[in-house]
Amino acid sequence: MGFSLTTHDYIDYIKRAYEKIHANGDYITELDSATGDGDHWVNLNMGFEKLVEISAEMEGLSLSAAFVKIGATMMSVIGGSSGVLYSSAYMAAAKAMKDVDTLTNQSLCNMLEAMLEGIMHRGKSEPGHKTMIDALYPAVSAYKTCVTENKSEAETLAVVKKTAYDGAQSTKDMEALRGRAYYQANKGLGHLDPGAVTMAYQIEVLMDFINEKL
Repeated sequence: MGFSLTTHDYIDYIKRAYEKIHANGDYITELDSATGDGDHWVNLNMGFEKLVEISAEMEGLSLSAAFVKIGATMMSVIGGSSGVLYSSAYMAAAKAMKDVDTLTNQSLCNMLEAMLEGIMHRGKSEPGHKTMIDALYPAVSAYKTCVTENKSEAETLAVVKKTAYDGAQSTKDMEALRGRAYYQANKGLGHLDPGAVTMAYQIEVLMDFINEKL
């Protein structure tokens, strides 16, 4: 049967992602306080809260135009490097989805890959650097493999969700090569990267949201 996500659907997903991030404020702040400034959740929550506030403005937009709006909003609201990186991700997605009306299995995979490339290019980071990439990169790789192997969409969603979670968990054993944790004596070793955890949250919510539509 397959899924097909419109701009309206994606905005509904954004609202759910906000709820997930908002509900885990104490946990994310605890993680970030161990390796950084402790403000990752505050900044990201503020960005998603603003997206929810302006959701009605995006309803009539194409997917590409909505992604541009999301990227610009995140740049203006989210402080620190997260704002720049999330903006880069959505601007890259907007470019990749320029002629796409709805997100299907293949186009969603393409969109996530574009977001990953946007983040990696702007942040000059790679997998293993203990960043949000460590959740997104394996998720995208798993997604591409599932598409190539013609896995069912239900199986694909489950695999992508688990791979993102496992990727975030793997940051506990990494030494940071970027961000505040890099300047600590132990480079954050033994602690989860909060950016990877919140990225995994977003992928989890997106996969669950789509699964409801199958």
